[in-house]
Formats: sequence, structure tokens, C-alpha cells
Amino acid sequence: MKRYKSPLGRQLIFESYDKLLDDWGVSIKEKDIETTYGHTHIIKAGDPQNPPLLLLHGTADNSAMMWIYNIEQLSEHFYVIAVDAIGGSGKSEPNEQYYKSFNQITWIDEILDALKIGKTNICGISYGAFLAYYYTLNRPNRINKAICLAGGIPAGQFEVFTKMMAAFLPEAMFPTEKSCKKLLRKLCGANYQSFENNELLMKHWYYLLKYFNNESMMQHKINIDNNMDLSDTRSKALFIIGEQDRLSHYPKAIKRLVHYDMNYKIIKDAGHAINHEQPSLINKEIMEHIL
Repeated sequence: MKRYKSPLGRQLIFESYDKLLDDWGVSIKEKDIETTYGHTHIIKAGDPQNPPLLLLHGTADNSAMMWIYNIEQLSEHFYVIAVDAIGGSGKSEPNEQYYKSFNQITWIDEILDALKIGKTNICGISYGAFLAYYYTLNRPNRINKAICLAGGIPAGQFEVFTKMMAAFLPEAMFPTEKSCKKLLRKLCGANYQSFENNELLMKHWYYLLKYFNNESMMQHKINIDNNMDLSDTRSKALFIIGEQDRLSHYPKAIKRLVHYDMNYKIIKDAGHAINHEQPSLINKEIMEHIL
């Protein structure tokens, strides 16, 4: 499966990806890790002697755009490893095995093993929030603390799909720079300007909507197991959700967090791009939960 709709689209995405990294304003090291499912691209920042923090972005996003407003402060306190999801729009390159059978737990295990990290902190946003929760649920011995941004405990693939369709359509089907702004305002809360006013960030997002093939991420399925023991996850995880996030803040989602007695916070005036909209507050919540 082609991840990009044209060679030109791939070039524009990668060029703007690198420009976003230049705008991070911190010293970084990029590395490719060989896994069962192809090579996974990671970006490292901060002192390796600091507590490790694995960062996981959302569907069809990538690390360069997702953590641009968080990386400087987080890398002062953590050894940050930002992961480009394999099959996603970053620099990770999936192989044939990825498209045949993909296991998220095995994939993250192999990343941590390659980095010789036995136990880590983990933070994800949107689909990355599910990954952070799901990995903590399955590998509690490898996680110190988990932060799930703009995500909850999903009831099933259908619920996630219908919420995404309602939020992203029709703008995502016919991406123009104008429709991207309209979509952004649907997804964000009152502080959407922090994203919209960043010309480089908006241009990159437009390229993703126009040229990235979202079907390449379909192997990243939402897995549900209602028989899992949540006690370890309950003690480790914090869910942070924007009050105006139509993808994560709705009655059924909050009811599940309450039902499972999970720790969660609702952030006023924030939407789905919560870490772009209120980066200082989100950085503070991450540090307080972990340190």
C-alpha cells in the first residue's frame, strides 16, 4: 500500500517535517530502529540520565508536528523519545509484515528493547492516548506513569470511527488551506490560534490531509478486552481531556472513565489539539504526574 498519494506529496511532507524539527529549538538525535514491522523512526531529546518519556502521536500525524510546543520544556526534565508511528505520516517505513499482521504491544516492546529501556513513562495523544493506555494495561511492569491526552477508554472500533467521521468530514475529504482552517476550528477549543497562526504547522497539516493515505494506519486497530485487570493501569494512568473536544469529551466516554475509577482531568477552553492549544498547562500536568 502506498502511504503517499504522489511522489510530490511525499516530498512536501518530508521537507516540511524537517522544517518543523528545525523549529523545535532543542538539540535532537534522529534514529531508525529495526522492528518486526519495518524500521521505526524516533527523535531523541534531553539528557539520557533523566527519566525516559515515550511520546506517541495520533492517527495520520507525526512527531515533528505533534510535540513542537512541548518538546523544549519536556526535554529539560525527561529523556524524550518521540516515536513516528509505523504506517503513519512520519519517517517510519513499514514492511510487508506490517500489512499482514501488526501487534502494537510487540512493536513498542521492540522499540524499548532496542533502546535498552526496561521501564519508561509514556504519553500519547488521541490514538496515541489509546496506545499509552493499552500498553500500560498489557505491560504494567514496563510503565512507571502514563498520560493519555485527548483520549479515553474506547468501547469499540465503531464508536471511534463514527466520532472521527463526524469530526473530520466533510473538510478532510476535500482539503484546501481554507477547509483546513475550518476543520481546525471544529477540532480545537478557544485557543485554536496557537495552531492556526503557525504558518509552517498549518502548511504541514494541509500536506498531510491532501497527500497522506490514511488507510496505511488501518493496521493500528483499537483492541478491546473487557476482562483485563485494570488495577495497575488505574494507579499509573492520568487521562487529560479538553472540555471542547468532540472526539473525547462526551457522556459515554466520561461515564467509562468514572465506571473504571480512572484518574482524569477536564481542561477548560481546550479541544482535541490540547497540547498545541495549552502547551504550558499540559507540560505542567505531565511533569506533576510523573515527577
